[in-house]
Amino acid sequence: MHPLPPKHLLLRACRGLPPDDHPVLHYAVLLADLHERRLTAQPGATSAIDHHRARLVHDIDRWVATESPKADRTAHLHTETVGTVVDRLAQFSTLAYITLSTCPDDAVHDAATRLTELATAYEDLATDIAAGRRRLPNLLAHREYEY
Repeated sequence: MHPLPPKHLLLRACRGLPPDDHPVLHYAVLLADLHERRLTAQPGATSAIDHHRARLVHDIDRWVATESPKADRTAHLHTETVGTVVDRLAQFSTLAYITLSTCPDDAVHDAATRLTELATAYEDLATDIAAGRRRLPNLLAHREYEY
């Protein structure tokens, strides 16, 4: 079983489209909304938004730790958690959408490339987790994340 949603559904959720009944997609919608709010917030007024994002990242990581198959001890360790990857996908998706309406074509291309590459990396990570080929860092004991 593949517990993580495919990248196309995750990208849809990051754009606020109604997600399937999957917790990670639900969290992605919320993260994208927070990133949109963060972009319009007054300078220095983002601590509540970032705190909420950290809680959502933690919730994703807790869900992944519970629902994913246990990786072999010899599996390669990934450098970040699924929650932090989903948070960055929500951020890049928000930035790409805004770039479409406000920036020249080369900036749009750069934003789209960055989003596409991260989405592909997410899908590779999800496949490796499902197959037990990739371990994730255990950050569940830590509730504070740096931004």
